[in-house]
Amino acid sequence: MRLLPAARPYRHHVRRRRALAAAVVVLALSVAAVPAATAAEPSQVLALADSVDAVLNNIRNWIMGVLAGLATVFLSIGGVRYLMAGGDPGEVEKAKTAFKSAGWGYGLAALAPVIVQVLKSIVGAS
Repeated sequence: MRLLPAARPYRHHVRRRRALAAAVVVLALSVAAVPAATAAEPSQVLALADSVDAVLNNIRNWIMGVLAGLATVFLSIGGVRYLMAGGDPGEVEKAKTAFKSAGWGYGLAALAPVIVQVLKSIVGAS
């Protein structure tokens, strides 16, 4: 049985909606699991750092965490866009751009320790 030409885009649209719904469900489940994992043990947080070295190490850790987190978001967006492109060259290019952005983010996260080391040498911290 052959489908009429008007029915083909509808099937493609249904597949796209199902894939988007699956992605939303996975995202919702992963977000719901975060509070349970983070509420394991209470900890005491001190606002004062011992030295400039400790402050710069904290900055490095924050920079690496934020950049790696954003890169992972861009990688996920690119993957979803690529899966939902359905052969559309414009969407495939947008997905490739998101993949490139994720690569830049991971690269900068890897370079964060080098940048902080340069800052330490400028400030004079050990």
